[in-house]
Formats: sequence, structure tokens, C-alpha cells
Amino acid sequence: MDRYLTSELIPPFLFGVGAFSSIGVTIDAVFELVRKIVESGLPVGIAVQVFLLTLPKFIVLAFPMSTLLATLMTYSRLSSESELIALRGCGVSVYRMVLTAVFLSLVVTGLTFAFNEEIAPAASYQAAVTLEKALKSDKPAIAKQDNFLYAEKRDVKQPDGKKQKILTRLYYADQFDGKRFKGLTIIDRSDQKEKAQQGLSQIVVADSGEWNPSENTWNIYQGTIYLVAPDSSYRNIVRFEQQQLQLPRTAFELAEKTKDYDQMNIAQALEQLELERLGGDEKKIRKLKIRIQQKFALPFVCLVFGLVGAAMGTIPQRTGRGTSFGISVIVIFSYYLFGFITSALGEANVLSPFMAAWLPDFIGLGTGIFLLMRAARR
Repeated sequence: MDRYLTSELIPPFLFGVGAFSSIGVTIDAVFELVRKIVESGLPVGIAVQVFLLTLPKFIVLAFPMSTLLATLMTYSRLSSESELIALRGCGVSVYRMVLTAVFLSLVVTGLTFAFNEEIAPAASYQAAVTLEKALKSDKPAIAKQDNFLYAEKRDVKQPDGKKQKILTRLYYADQFDGKRFKGLTIIDRSDQKEKAQQGLSQIVVADSGEWNPSENTWNIYQGTIYLVAPDSSYRNIVRFEQQQLQLPRTAFELAEKTKDYDQMNIAQALEQLELERLGGDEKKIRKLKIRIQQKFALPFVCLVFGLVGAAMGTIPQRTGRGTSFGISVIVIFSYYLFGFITSALGEANVLSPFMAAWLPDFIGLGTGIFLLMRAARR
């Protein structure tokens, strides 16, 4: 029985992977690449390369959808042709019938996690770099940005025992070209004692600055340092052609690592989270925490969809493949809409990052179990 069910599940699953990933990549990438070929002169060979590098991201998204389509289509057909009734007449329970679908869903869950962790982020990043190289310059413009602003904060204990984040340093640059900051301004308050925590120690204004990895310092060029005494009075002004400053590397790391969240694997996202924590931007930290949890939650959608599809398919009814496809689209749309809402509630701090990512899975799993128990009682 398991071998027969597996042979029936795999063809619609492969059809779903091809169909859903093709639809996704066509809507998201192909139209934009064609426009760039026509308007910006993007070489066709580069466009094909970018297309192939973009494809893994949509294959990952297609895995859960295809699992739902395959289980729903297969079990609905078996139900409409009374094969499931024959199996129940032989003493096979509904729970045993869907066990094959659940096992295959777990396999797809592992496959989705591997794709989403090892292949899709690196391919998406490489696609962005390849496209930017072809369109703009010989350097990966993905690391470039204008109006760079980074605020470094620290926790300071208040008289009432509560901790408050206080600005330690503020970095601003008109432009970051992937290596050097231009139009750099640094406001440094790091030398102040807690009792004078609102004070200022120095202001650095320079034409440019860059990180010197061999000496672990910042090389600042063509600038002025305004030194401020602990009582906030004037202390000194230093003009320089080149100056080395002992400042943390964090601002450079943040400017250099401008990957989108979907271009990071879990390890890179956790590393980015540590950097964001140094910056103290709670909104960015919360958003990144949700994205990290979603990287764990997304693969388990395959298990949820596999269970829901198999449970819905075992309910005695006469549905064709077109109806199964339509029901799959409605379930998928409802699930991702709910996931979008919980993610927004998480970013608004209504839900915790864990619940924002996992709540759709929990509700989907509960729905699948309910439908399965209902089908078993018939």
C-alpha cells in the first residue's frame, strides 16, 4: 500500500514544483529581466544566469504548495474512485492511510530546510551581485549605499534599577562605496562616565574613512577632530591629513553586509542579529528575529500541508484534479495571508517573534488533525 501511495503522490508533487516555481519566477523575475534587456541593454546570457540563480528561491516556496497539491489530488482521486473505501473495508484505518503522506511530507520538510539554508540564500545573493555588476560597475554594488547612518548604543543602569539605552557613537556618511566612507562624521560619547552620560567626548568630521584590517583601526583622511572636555567645554581642535582612530569595526561590518534577509542563511542571520543588537535599533532587531524564526518554520509548512491535504482528500467526495488545484490555491493563499498578518503583528510587537513565525503552522497543524479525526469518524 505504501509503495502504491508513494507512486501516486510523486507525479503530482513534481508537477506542482514545476508549476508553482514557474509561476513565481515568471511573475517576480522574468518580466523584470526582459525589461532590463530591452531598456538597459542587459546581455541575454547574464539574464539567463540571473534567472537560473533566482530559481532556487521559488523552488523552496513551491515545495509546501506542491505537497498540498499532491496529497489533496491523490487522496481525492482515491476517494472518488472508492479505493479508500475498499482499504477501509480491509481494515485499514484512515490514520494508517495518511501515514504515507505524512512520511513523505517529512522528507520534503528536510529537503526544504536544506534548500532554504544552503542553496537559496547564496544563489539569491549571487543573482543580485551578477545583475548589479552587469548593469552598473565592476564592483558588487550591493555593498554600496548612500546616507549611511549607524547609531551605536549601550545599556546604562538608571537609579530606579531599569536599563536605558544611551547613544555611544553615531556614524554618518554621505556614501559608502563598498570599501570607503565618504563625507564621514562621527559623534563619539564613549569616554563619558555614567554620571555624565549626556556629554560628548569628540566629533570627527572627515572627507573619507576606511577600516584598516591589518591594524584593527579606522584610517580617517582630510578631517578635523573637535575634542570636548568632560564638562562639555572646549578642549582642542586637531586638523589632520590622515589619522588613525581606535573605534569598533561594527559600523563597517554593517555597511559591508547589506544583504537582504532572504539572502542570509541562519548562521549569517544570527551574526547579523548580534551586530544589530550593538546598534540598539529594536525595530530592526525584532524584524530579524522574526525572519530567523521563519527560516525554521517555513520547512514545517510541508508537514502541515501534507496532513491537511491528505485529511481533506480522505473525506468522501467526488472532486476532479481541477477542483483539487483550486482548493490548493485557496488554502495556500489563506495560509500565506495569515502568515503575513502574524508577521506584521510580530513587527508591531503584538506577538513575540516565535509566535509571529510559528502561529500559522500551529493553527494549520490543528486544522489538519481536526479534519483527520473527522474523516476517521465517518
